[in-house]
Amino acid sequence: MKVELTKLPSGLTVVTENMPHLESVALGAWVKSGSRNEAADEHGIAHLLEHMAFKGTARRTARQIAEEIENVGGEVNAATSTESTSYYARVLKDDMPLAVDILADILTESAFDEEELEREKNVILQEIGAANDTPDDIVFDRFSAVAFADQTIGRPILGSPESVLSFTPEQIRGYLDRNYLTDRMFVVAAGAVKHDEFVREVERRFSGLPTSASNSIISETARYTGGDVRETRDLMDAQVLLGFEGKAYHARDFYCSQILANILGGGMSSRLFQEVREFRGLCYSVYAFHWGFSDTGVFGVHAATGGENLPELMPVIIEELRKSSENIRQEEIDRARAQIRAQLLMGQESPGARAGQIARQMMLYGRPIPNGELMERLAGITVERLTDLAGRLFFNTVPTVSAIGPVDGLASMDEVVKSLSSTTPPVHRTAAE
Repeated sequence: MKVELTKLPSGLTVVTENMPHLESVALGAWVKSGSRNEAADEHGIAHLLEHMAFKGTARRTARQIAEEIENVGGEVNAATSTESTSYYARVLKDDMPLAVDILADILTESAFDEEELEREKNVILQEIGAANDTPDDIVFDRFSAVAFADQTIGRPILGSPESVLSFTPEQIRGYLDRNYLTDRMFVVAAGAVKHDEFVREVERRFSGLPTSASNSIISETARYTGGDVRETRDLMDAQVLLGFEGKAYHARDFYCSQILANILGGGMSSRLFQEVREFRGLCYSVYAFHWGFSDTGVFGVHAATGGENLPELMPVIIEELRKSSENIRQEEIDRARAQIRAQLLMGQESPGARAGQIARQMMLYGRPIPNGELMERLAGITVERLTDLAGRLFFNTVPTVSAIGPVDGLASMDEVVKSLSSTTPPVHRTAAE
């Protein structure tokens, strides 16, 4: 398998990877723009645009979009995140031109009909309501809002009912024209695809994309603030998040943070799972995570448990964080590295996952990253780097706590801060960044 890249005269980048054993192709357009690129009065517009793209164009009605792709057994969808938006499809190889045409149509010729917009606003209001009724989802939204207070990076991607109801077709076109530009978009395909043929189709059908915008908004630099947000609800279980500022994608410690998250709570053999769930029986779900963004990150621990276990839960989690700053075994690093490698390679067996992986690498690093290079970065992670990183991430820093449910028994923010500041982890000679 070989990754091929062409940059068109318009500035649009086209990337393919041929997987000759397949009969299908996964393809899509990825935009380096998401909810962070919204103006102050545009909260939720990136997500609304993603919905409206499928609601009719100058050449197709919403029904025709759905029927044409499904008539050939294909599928099409989209997703909005904090820093990107993606529109993707999967079809049999002979139907690649149709899929490219549909994606180009919805991205360059969307009608934004007012009646369709009003209907879709109601759909998104239901989506917001469903999220608010799902504690293990909303606890993450609250977490981001307090970790990055009063910033676009901390706002829920869906928007608020008030903001969604306020949007007009002109506002949506304004966001589209400002952000969906050739130098911020990547059209990627993986599977049964020939590079030159795909490039010709993309160049012909995506010619309507603008190349620049005079009113583009540069997302503000993230400021991690941390803090505490809790909501008492009459639920069977409490959802609890404890987090800290993590590392950006380009930081030296990014991959080290990924390994540390895996060791602490990346699977059934992880420290938190074994200690908190298996040995103590304090919760039915516990894991650690590390999110990277372009200029910051978040390292966190999520647990779901009954309210009666909360007084013991937080001290045990903090003790495991302390232990990680003092001692990590080489076998744990090897296991975490093996898990990440397996996830990477297994994901590449799916054309959809592979296309998404290539697109993310293009947006973050400007080029596809060979597997060997990724493994080299992981190979340089040592026990000393991990314990040093844990000490810097978790102790004498500002934590973030988010909790929903029967949370009266959860340690107070003052108690959490005191526990994290009273522990002095070992000081290593490893460079901080």
